[in-house]
Amino acid sequence: MANFDYDLFVIGAGSGGVRAGRIAAGYGARVAIAEEYRVGGTCVIRGCVPKKLLVYASRFTSEFEDASGFGWTLGEASFDWTTLRTAKDREIDRLEKAYVANLERSGAEIIRARAVVTGPNSVRLSDGRTVTAAHILVATGAWPFLPAGVPGIERAVTSNEIFDLPALPERAVIVGGGYIAVEFAGILNGLGVETTLIYRGEQILRGFDREMVDKLAAALTHRGIRILTRSDIVSIGDGDVGPVATLNTGESLPPSLVMYATGRLPNTRDLGLEAAGVELDAVGAVKVDAWSRSSVPSIYAVGDVTNRVNLTPVAIREGHAFADTVFGGREVLVDHGLIPTAVFTTPELGTVGMTEERACATHEAVDVYKAEFRPMRNTLAGRDERMMMKLIVDAISDRVLGVHVMGEGAGEMAQLLGIPMMMNATKADFDRTMAVHPTAAEELVTLRTPSVKHRR
Repeated sequence: MANFDYDLFVIGAGSGGVRAGRIAAGYGARVAIAEEYRVGGTCVIRGCVPKKLLVYASRFTSEFEDASGFGWTLGEASFDWTTLRTAKDREIDRLEKAYVANLERSGAEIIRARAVVTGPNSVRLSDGRTVTAAHILVATGAWPFLPAGVPGIERAVTSNEIFDLPALPERAVIVGGGYIAVEFAGILNGLGVETTLIYRGEQILRGFDREMVDKLAAALTHRGIRILTRSDIVSIGDGDVGPVATLNTGESLPPSLVMYATGRLPNTRDLGLEAAGVELDAVGAVKVDAWSRSSVPSIYAVGDVTNRVNLTPVAIREGHAFADTVFGGREVLVDHGLIPTAVFTTPELGTVGMTEERACATHEAVDVYKAEFRPMRNTLAGRDERMMMKLIVDAISDRVLGVHVMGEGAGEMAQLLGIPMMMNATKADFDRTMAVHPTAAEELVTLRTPSVKHRR
């Protein structure tokens, strides 16, 4: 490695790249990280972190409504988008500085420039320099996808721009059915925006447990979000006070902010990867093996740019495993098979493991345990919204195959449930665990009789 300028050159200072660079530097590697925008990547700058801050803000509407049931008398409440946006920007600035400080403390060098791969061990920077490295790690993430062929789509925004709107619109139309689309529908609705969610499929959140999604869709509708499935925008016109979306059903929606959240594509364009011999798939993702190594042995890739599992914690784990394996002297593989996840709608959806549909397709006998109830908090608040939990169990081995929760704190529960799931916990393990009372989570350890039994 002494023949190269660096032992590791990372392209992209997002979650995966920063973790890989910091850990590798901690092992004594000479590390440089090139970033053309801001350190922190999608998650910190225009993704998970600012989105969660907006989720918190959107929930105060319900908090104010519920307070009277508990004896509180509140004055008239008002919301100021500029104040929230400014506070959000201040927090992002703080986090970016923390990321930079941690990288520099580890000994990694941050290069504020665009980097293009020019060979198995060389990178050209936008400042004119060419540097060499024993290993190159591509961690450039993904970029919002806008479908072609929709007249007027240039009038729409994506998740990149939604955080920095100069003003909050009166109405919004969100196109998509995944995490980003559904979460922003909840955010805007909670902030007082008349919100329509449009998805061309049969039901939102494809791949999640269908019963849980049906319950969530009903709860979102009850909160005022209009959900139009089997629908799509065919054109976006220029209205008097904003874009006007026309649907394939023939309906024209009132002038609204139009946001597309129709997926993201790996950010590999013009990176020089194909010229360097790196194989990409049909959508531009870097093809990698289980060790995150590309078709060129010295070039690796982690995170969304590989299009394996596009979640921030996965990118972080992949980056850490890469550094441990290549520079730490110990082989570490990432298990992509069981990943807890949450959709930060209101109410939340938290999940880990198999859906009921998947379990029934892969196991001979499946028992499903369910609990649906009105949480204690909602009783005095006068809110009808219900909570739901499901345990999916292999009836032969008694192993818990999946757990799904809809309601307050579902994301927090999913994280903790991931631990026993990784340890192959059985239904008997859940049964012999003491409940914490009174909590909603106690339902997970007090379910005794299957609601449904599936047998082949």
